Formats: sequence, C-alpha cells, structure tokens
Amino acid sequence: MKTNKIELLVLDWAGTVLDFGSFAPTTIFVEAFKTEYDFDISLAEARVPMGLSKIDHIRSVGQLPEVKQRWIERFGQAMNEEQAQAIYQTFMPLQIAKVADHAELIPGTLETIKWARDNGIKIGSCSGYPQVVMDKLIPVAAANGYQPDCIVASDNLAAGARPGPFMALENVIKLGVSNVSHCVKIDDSAPGISEGLNAGMWTVGLTLSGNEAGLTRQQFEQASSEELAAARELAKGKLEQAGSHYLIDTIADLPSVLEDIDRRLSNGEKP
Repeated sequence: MKTNKIELLVLDWAGTVLDFGSFAPTTIFVEAFKTEYDFDISLAEARVPMGLSKIDHIRSVGQLPEVKQRWIERFGQAMNEEQAQAIYQTFMPLQIAKVADHAELIPGTLETIKWARDNGIKIGSCSGYPQVVMDKLIPVAAANGYQPDCIVASDNLAAGARPGPFMALENVIKLGVSNVSHCVKIDDSAPGISEGLNAGMWTVGLTLSGNEAGLTRQQFEQASSEELAAARELAKGKLEQAGSHYLIDTIADLPSVLEDIDRRLSNGEKP
C-alpha cells in the first residue's frame, strides 16, 4: 500500500532509532550523581523522567519522592538549582564522551525509513539531548546509515523543549509541511508522546525498544514471549496514560501503523 496523506514522521533518537533500551543517558545520569555528590540513584530512578531536556531531567529526578527524601537526609534540604546545575555540568562531558558508544541502530530502523521515503514521507527528528551531544551522535548515526531530513536538539529553541510542542513544530516549519494532522510523532517516552499530542500530531509509542522497558537488544532478542509481554505491559501503562494513539514494540513495526493512519486521514479523521 502506498500512503498519500502522511507528510512527516518526527522521530525521537535514543530508544527509538538507536540505543536500544535508551542506556546512554540513563547510565550517565547515575554516574553524574555519583561523581558530583557521591549520591546514589538507581537506573530505574534515572529512567523516570526520560524524554525531558537533560537539565529538566536532573531537576525531576531530584523531586522523585524517594530521591528527595534521601537527598534531604544527606544534605539537610531538597535539591536546589545550584546543585542541579552542578550535576548537569558533570553530566554533559560524560554524555558527550560516551554517547557514540550507544549509537547502534535499532533493528528495522533503516528498512522503515526507506519505506517512508519510498512513500514520499519526510523524516524529521528531535531529541532530549542538547546540541553539543547531538554533534557527536549525528555523524555516527550517519555512518550507520541514518540521516533524517531535520534534527532539532533540546536547547535549540527559546520556547523550550518537551512536553511542549516546539521541537516537533520546528520540524514542520523547517520541512515545509502543510498540515500538522498529517504528521506522526514516534517516541519511547511519555514526554515525547505529550510533545506530539501538543503539536496536533498522531502519536506512536514504542513499548520494547526504549526507556520504559529498559531492555538491552540482547535481552529483547533472547526473551521469552512471557517476558516480553511483561515488559510490554510495563511500558504500555505509561505510554497509554500519556495518550499514545498507537503502541508498537519497535520501529520495525511502524509501517502497518502508518498505513492505518493514512487510511484514517483519507476518511477525514484527525488526531
């Protein structure tokens, strides 16, 4: 089937097109808290606010009830802005140094991108990473065969980042798309889904390749159907609550969803 209504895909990066399980940012958040303040957070705690800009992510981790309680016990008060900024300044060089180590494309990415391009669909993208991190990630992704038509980083726009619509809409503007209801936002995190909804787009949540399931590619490929079902259910709750129109396991499953969205658009439906 050839689509004739969808104009643009806006793809997240980590956990969506590369870095299966979204490990580059999460593991380094843990390391940054430990390095700067000798303070331990778990990988699960680091994952909770995923999808936000990285400074907002650090602020949000500091406000998680369990983390906040431990922080107060340790430092006598809740995390303040100066402390959040100190962690961010530690986080950034670690992230820049290590992000390329997690740039393997998620299986099915190149095939899905080819399918979209063959159908005349433009490929946009945005990320919770700031530009200095994207500058390291973009050439590695390109060497692996992934080159979207537009890239927007979390600190590119004065209006801000997720869950606001700004990065998604910047793709619309830069690529000259005529109708936001003909756009599809694909993401593995709740803030990324909110971003797409706030921009007036269709949204597709990824349950198994990204942050919510937290599986490595090897774990995903070796898991039993029961294990995958449990991981899928864990991610499903957060992505459904965020308002995803569709849920799929990985980007490899996207073409059939796009065909359905195109059918609905042809019938006059909107997101």
